[in-house]
Amino acid sequence: MNTNKISNKTTLSNIEGQTIPSVTFATRQNDEWKSVTTDEIFKEKTVVVFSLPGAFTPTCSSTHLPRYNELARVFKQNGVDEIVCLSVNDTFVMNAWASDQEAQNITLLPDGNGEFTDGMGMLVDKADLGFGKRSWRYSMLVKDGVIEKMFIEPDLPGDPFEVSDADTMLSYINPQQVKPEAVSIFTKPGCPFCVKAKALLTDKGLAFEEITMGDGASLTSLKAITGRETVPQIFIGGKHIGGSDDLASYFA
Repeated sequence: MNTNKISNKTTLSNIEGQTIPSVTFATRQNDEWKSVTTDEIFKEKTVVVFSLPGAFTPTCSSTHLPRYNELARVFKQNGVDEIVCLSVNDTFVMNAWASDQEAQNITLLPDGNGEFTDGMGMLVDKADLGFGKRSWRYSMLVKDGVIEKMFIEPDLPGDPFEVSDADTMLSYINPQQVKPEAVSIFTKPGCPFCVKAKALLTDKGLAFEEITMGDGASLTSLKAITGRETVPQIFIGGKHIGGSDDLASYFA
């Protein structure tokens, strides 16, 4: 593996065909320490990995992680057993981020000491941002511990995000796969029509973002966005569908 320094980071080498580094991750699960090995994660499995500079950072939180989480069901339909998000952060930070992002479809791994990232040749120096050693942004498809495909962000200043995204990886795995449209639903607690609409979306295999009234959103903002004051209100692919009955008509 080439580890010659260029500028402030390791040469970002494509190592397709090689075996991933053997590492034990220190994780915190159910208030107990649990060691997780790379064998447990990768052995006899097809795994998509995306690695990023840090939890709670803007691009990672707004785009990178959410889109993988959104497309997780589609990845599984195409033979992917697990999706792993890896960052040089400790397990407490990664657990808090997973909870904040509601990333139930993704396994978040804390590479706190940077051992896995260093073994991949992706450990870079972000001291100029006060981050210290972090991971360069990349993604890879791993089959039984062997790297089949890597998408490494270009060696440019800052934090480029051009090729390690979920859509690029899904297109590699299945170029003919039709990607689901983004779905959002405005709801409020105790609303039976909201429950009905969510059940219909789930039945149709659509992942959705739920915006709950009173939890950072109000009926005033709902009316400003949709022109209506009732819930649920559903958007699919940026198009306002309407309420529960409108959603049923849409699918009919």
